[in-house]
Amino acid sequence: MTETDALYAVSPLDGRYGSRTAPLSPYASEAALMRARVRVEVEYLIALADLEATPLELGLEEREHLRGLYKHFAEEDAQLIKKLETEGHAGFDATNHDVKAVEYFVRHRLPEDSDASAWIHFGLTSEDVNNLAHRLLVRDAVDEVLLPALYDVRETLAEMAREHRDLPMLARTHGQPATPTTFGKEMAVYAARLGRATGRIRRTTDELSGKLGGASGTYAAHVAAYPDVDWSAFAAEFVTGLGLEFESLTTQVNPCDDLAAVFDAFRGANDVLLDLDLDVWLYVSDRYLGQEAVEGETGSSTMPHKVNPIDFENSEGNLSKANSDLTFLADYVTTSRLQRDLSDSTVKRNIGAAFAHCLIGYGKTSAGLSKVVPTKQVMREDLESTPEIIGEAVQTILRREGQEDAYERVKAVTRGKDVSIEDFRDMFDDLEVDEAVREELHALTPAGYTGVASDLVDALE
Repeated sequence: MTETDALYAVSPLDGRYGSRTAPLSPYASEAALMRARVRVEVEYLIALADLEATPLELGLEEREHLRGLYKHFAEEDAQLIKKLETEGHAGFDATNHDVKAVEYFVRHRLPEDSDASAWIHFGLTSEDVNNLAHRLLVRDAVDEVLLPALYDVRETLAEMAREHRDLPMLARTHGQPATPTTFGKEMAVYAARLGRATGRIRRTTDELSGKLGGASGTYAAHVAAYPDVDWSAFAAEFVTGLGLEFESLTTQVNPCDDLAAVFDAFRGANDVLLDLDLDVWLYVSDRYLGQEAVEGETGSSTMPHKVNPIDFENSEGNLSKANSDLTFLADYVTTSRLQRDLSDSTVKRNIGAAFAHCLIGYGKTSAGLSKVVPTKQVMREDLESTPEIIGEAVQTILRREGQEDAYERVKAVTRGKDVSIEDFRDMFDDLEVDEAVREELHALTPAGYTGVASDLVDALE
């Protein structure tokens, strides 16, 4: 798509964000689906030739030629398949059926002396081809594009966690000043969550499954032709040979519970990043994080000074849209009227759009993280201006010393009041405690009250 074409694209995924979504094109485009269908048809034809019961024979040269149809699938091949579907070509009438057009394409591209024509799509229903093709594309899109993008974000978070593990920062629970943490530890939390989320994606993708059972999942056409063949075993070997798990009990439709699990797993990862986007946005707003200005970039049309957190806002919007689409997909693809209805066919064509919004979001979060820098002075000033946050430590130490009213005493000094560190020290001097305990209390500071936050970063692998 040219720059001019992009300006007239209906969807921003192919227009404004076309360069960002381009890596998904080999897995989410119409041409990609055509190529995957050709792969299934070709490999199925070769599997039939390997079956002793059939008279079909394919030599090494013909097998290499057939596999070249999908391994070297080009734009002209996609255009030919579309022509077979919509106009007809080379003696074939227009199919008005996308899978049948793929079958005719393979027939058209057979070597002239081939006897394989009658065996292409033998005993299959379109869904046998489609369910396998979609899962091959989903698997590869996840492996080659989406997971690497998520791994990059996770690694950036882990690097930030290690670099800033000792940087003290005021925590906020319910939006109010709370026990301090470190900036590195907070980034480590997100890195750990994202690590678990990508693990779930990896597991669900590894469990993608396929079927090859015919028009109603009974192998009826196959058995009618060759009743002595164990077609279920044949199908299992074929499907697992494609790198998918085998689904033996189906209607015409693979139930798609496996695809729904993948979509839900991506929603989980997106939720982690949405939480991160919101927190980082707030850190920028509170000036805990500064943003590196990009030369020549405009932050506001009227306020020249502004450097807006646009990457995190863009990520938030795209990941929210992705999650809406993923929820719809997960809910929809798992249902089909009786043994088959066709509504899921058009719905599955939108898997690529959901993945594209994911990819944009991952890229924007990554870009945003590359521009933010902790503002140490602001963090330190915030800690020093809220000495009341050591109240938790004070009352806990006093409890240790057996003072039952420790919580109430600290509450009386701090709650709803403007407290200084001197107020605490006056309180410490009035306490009836051992001198060692008094010294321990005097040593407390907001910046030093971070527990083992720094050490917790080591939990990251």
